[in-house]
Parts: sequence; C-alpha cells; structure tokens
Amino acid sequence: MMKKQTTGIHHISAIVGHPQENVDFYAGVLGLRLVKKTINFDDPGTYHFYFGTEGGKPGSIITFFPWPNAYRGKIGDGQVGITQYAVPVGALQFWEERLTKFDVEYVVTERFGETYFQFDDPHGLHLEIVEREEGELNPWEFGGVTKDVAIKGFGGAVLYSSRPEETAATLVDIMGLELVGTEGDYTRFQATADIGNIIDLKMTTSGLGTMGVGTVHHIAWRAKDVEDHLEWHQHVQSKGMYVTDVKDRNYFNAIYFRETGRILFEIATDPPGFAVDEPYELMGSGLMLPPQYEDLRNRLENSLIPIEV
Repeated sequence: MMKKQTTGIHHISAIVGHPQENVDFYAGVLGLRLVKKTINFDDPGTYHFYFGTEGGKPGSIITFFPWPNAYRGKIGDGQVGITQYAVPVGALQFWEERLTKFDVEYVVTERFGETYFQFDDPHGLHLEIVEREEGELNPWEFGGVTKDVAIKGFGGAVLYSSRPEETAATLVDIMGLELVGTEGDYTRFQATADIGNIIDLKMTTSGLGTMGVGTVHHIAWRAKDVEDHLEWHQHVQSKGMYVTDVKDRNYFNAIYFRETGRILFEIATDPPGFAVDEPYELMGSGLMLPPQYEDLRNRLENSLIPIEV
C-alpha cells in the first residue's frame, strides 16, 4: 500500500482581537484578499474570516475568529508558533520598506540558509516572510502590493510541541512528510506542494501555550478530495489517534485530531473552495451564512461588528 502523504498545509486558523484591526492588517498591510466573510459554525455570534491569494487556494488561507475584548493567549508548546508567508525571489526589499512604512517592527533571522523577516500582527501572532522560488504568482493586487511582490501563500509553519520527537514521528509516519535535516533547535520537514510545504519543528520545549487572542488554534493539512479525505480518516485512526467525524465546513470537509505533542491537526479537502456560494469576483464582499443560520441573518448582521476592507 502506498504511504499516505499530504501535499502540505491547507489553512491555519487563529484567534485574534478586534475584527477591523484584523482586516486592516491582513488585507491592508499584507495585501491578502478577504476571500470569505462568514461566521464560526460552532459559535455563530463570532465572525470567521478567510484571507488568502486571489482564488483562495489551499496553502494560502489563514482564517480568523476575532474575539474583541477576549483574554490574551500565550504562544507555547502545542501550537503553531510561527506562520510563515512566501514571497517571490527579490521581493524582500519591498516588504522591508512596506513593514517600515506601516510601523511594523521586524527582526531579520536565518534558518536552513534562508533569510526571514519576523514580526507580529496587531494581536500578537508571530509571522515570517521568506523568499521562495516555488509557487505561482498571486494575481491579487491591493493597496500598493503588486503581483510581482505579493504573498504567494504559506512558506510553511514553525511548530512548537510538548513532545517534539513524537510530533516528528507523526509528521513522517502519519502525514507523510519527508525529513530534510536538523539545524540548531529546528528539524525541517517537507511536503510535496509548491507552497505551504516546509515545516520547521522546534526540538526544545518551552512550556505549554494557552489558547486565546494572538494564538493559532489549529493547522489544517490538505486532502485531495472527499474520497481521499475518508482514506485519511481511516489512516489516522489506524495509527491509534482519536479522530473526529467528518464535519462539513461549506468550503471543505474537515476532520480533527490532536497529535501527541498537543498540536491540533485538521485534515481538510481542497474542494469545493470559496466560490461555491458567491461569484469568484465578489468573494469576501457579503456575509455568507450556512443554510442552518440563514434565518438568523438579520439578528447576526445587527450584532456583528461592521467591518470594511
């Protein structure tokens, strides 16, 4: 039997503060497209935003649950520590100038021979920008970010685990990533996609993180389609992990399991994508609700904080 292999990251979901500050940063500063404005299906009084490339392709999507006035979390073991974006080769100078222009403090660091700009979003999430050859250009142009320098999608992520050796085994044996090598505190793994494919696992622990504003809730991996997704469900179960039933998230199907190092993993289908309930050109402009909440539209539209891109 062929080894199961995810092609890479599907999306990363995080908890943030005020929704307008969230939109201003990811659309206004980073130049990403708000591809979907909906609600948290498990907590309909809360927005769920999806930002990504023009088409919102898997490997580019960061999703947010904005909780204004909620308590701050603490980044630590059992979480994605850093979410990393890939930009075209030669674009770092543009991003240096842009971050400076918007008063975003950053530090320059190196890992595995690559240069990273590290900075935080307004709510404390750790982000990085790195130049990569792989990945097609993102045609979405907004606010002075042109396609020759725009974010192409995720470069990958840095994982913080309470049991790094066991998380490493999960990445290889369950998710099918390839071990690339170790440098200092980090071990690198690679998936097959051209974006969202590099995972750096911190091999030292620093204490458990706590969920709250400014932390990543989960990382989602890609499944090709519904059939592949059901295979993933069986595969993860066969490795002794407790995995949830399949949940319909409108834009993909999802299953969840917590790996041994306490990071919440999701596996999500690439289809149907974000144009399933509104035209491609208009994605992100209206509040989209799943059918079970449509009768609450007036109440939700009156209670949710108005935002604009």
